[in-house]
Amino acid sequence: MLFNSLAFLVFLPIVFGLYWFVFNKRLRWQNGLLLVASYFFYGWWSWKFMTLLSVSTFLDYVYGFSVASPNRKRARLFLWLSVINNLGILAVFKYYNFFALQFQKGFETLGVHLHPTLLQIALPIGISFYTFHGMSYVFDIYRGKQKPISNFIEYAVFVSFFPLLVAGPIERATHLLPQVQQKRIFSYRQAAEGCRLILWGMFKKVVVADSLAVIVNTIFNNYTEHNGITLILGAIAFSFQIYGDFSGYSDIALGTAKLFGFELLSNFKFPYFSRDIAEFWRRWHISLSSWFRDYLYIPLGGSKDGKAKAVRNTFIIFLVSGFWHGASWNFIAWGFIHACGFLPLLLLNRNRTHVNEVVAADRLFPNGKELLQMFTTFCFVTFAWIFFRIHDMGQAVDYTKRIFTNFHNPGEALSYFSIFYYIVPLLVIDWQFRRNERRLEIAKRNVFMILSSKVVLYTVYTLTAIFLLNAIIQKENVSFIYFQF
Repeated sequence: MLFNSLAFLVFLPIVFGLYWFVFNKRLRWQNGLLLVASYFFYGWWSWKFMTLLSVSTFLDYVYGFSVASPNRKRARLFLWLSVINNLGILAVFKYYNFFALQFQKGFETLGVHLHPTLLQIALPIGISFYTFHGMSYVFDIYRGKQKPISNFIEYAVFVSFFPLLVAGPIERATHLLPQVQQKRIFSYRQAAEGCRLILWGMFKKVVVADSLAVIVNTIFNNYTEHNGITLILGAIAFSFQIYGDFSGYSDIALGTAKLFGFELLSNFKFPYFSRDIAEFWRRWHISLSSWFRDYLYIPLGGSKDGKAKAVRNTFIIFLVSGFWHGASWNFIAWGFIHACGFLPLLLLNRNRTHVNEVVAADRLFPNGKELLQMFTTFCFVTFAWIFFRIHDMGQAVDYTKRIFTNFHNPGEALSYFSIFYYIVPLLVIDWQFRRNERRLEIAKRNVFMILSSKVVLYTVYTLTAIFLLNAIIQKENVSFIYFQF
C-alpha cells in the first residue's frame, strides 16, 4: 500500500479511530491492532510477502533468547545463525541472480560457458529494511544493550510497524521497543506535529518528486539526444527528485507514527545544506549510515587502529552501503565515489568538523565560505547520483562524458529550467526549518512571521491537504524510489 494512494488515505483514519477509540483500554489490544494493520498494509502488495516477513521475524525472536545466554560460545553461534539467516534471505531474493551472472561472465573469460539457473521471483518490498531491524535486535542483545523480549506480539510490532516497514527509518530495538511496551496516551500536540509532517512529506513526494520525475525520465532515457547543459539539469533534477521522494516518505512515516504515539528516528536533516561529504552522510539516510557505523565500521575497528585500517574500513562500509541499495555495479560505483570523497576528510582529520551545528545556526543567511562549501558538496553528490540513477555502468560514464563534450543546441536547455519551479521553494522552506526538522513550527522573528497566525496556518494546511488529495486522485500513484531496495 502506497502512502500516496487513496487506499492509504482510507486505511489510516480507520486504524487511527480503532486504535484510540476502540482498542485504547489495553496496551496489548493496541499492539495487536498495530500488528494486524501492519501485515494488512504489507500484504496489500502480495500476501506471499507476509510469509517471508513472519518467518524472518519469528527466527530472530527465537535467536534472541539464545544470544542472551551467559555461555558466550552458544551466544556467538546463534548470533551468526541470525546473521546467516538474514543475509541468506537477502542473498536469495536480492543478490542471487547478480552473483550467478558474475560467475557466468567470469568463467566465460576462461573459455568455459555456464548456464546458471536464474530465479524468476519478485523482490519482496522492504526486505532490506526489516532484515536489518532483526539483526540490530540480535546484535544489541549480544552486546548487552537489549534484553530478549518475551512478548512476541511486541517484538513483531517493532519489526513490522507499518509506517517504517517498507522504507525505514531502520529502527533500533533500544529506541522503539520501549515505546511499544509502554502505555501510550493521545497527545494533541504530537498528533498535530504528525499531521504537519504528513502534509509536508506528501507535498515533497507528490508535488516535487513526482513532477521532477517526468523531466528526469525524459532526460536520462534519451540522454544521447541532449547537450551538456541539459544533462547537468537532469542530474540536478534527479538529486531533488530522490531527496523529495525519500525524505518525503520518511516525513510521512514519522508523522504517521506520531499519530499513534511513537517517535521514530530521524532519517534526514537537510542534507543538501551539508558543507562536506562527512556532514552529508550525517544528514542523509541517517538510520542506514548509523547502522553501518555501529554494526560494521566500529566492529571492524573503526578509526582506532591507525589511518590504514580507518581507510580500509571506510571503503568497506561505503561499498557495502552501495551494494545494500541494489545488486548492480552502478550502486557499488556510487558507494566507491562517496568513499573517495570522504577519504581526504579522513586523512586530514576533518571528517568530524561539522558534527552537531547547523549551517548559519544563528544567522538568516550563510556566509560566502559556507555557500561555497555547500555548492561544492552538492556538485559532488549530484555527480555521484548519475551512477545511482543509471544502472548500466557504460551509460553512466557516457552520460558524464557528454556533460563536458556535447555542446550542440545549447538553447534546448531553456525548456528544462522549469525544474527550479519545484526546487527553489523546497530549498527556501527547508532553509527555514533546518534547525528542527520535526516540528515544522514557524519562527516569529523572520520573514515568515505572517504565517504565525493560527488562522492563516490552518487555512494553508487545509488548502494544501485539498490540493494533495486532488493530485493523488488525478495522478497515477508513483511508487517511492526506495521501495526497490
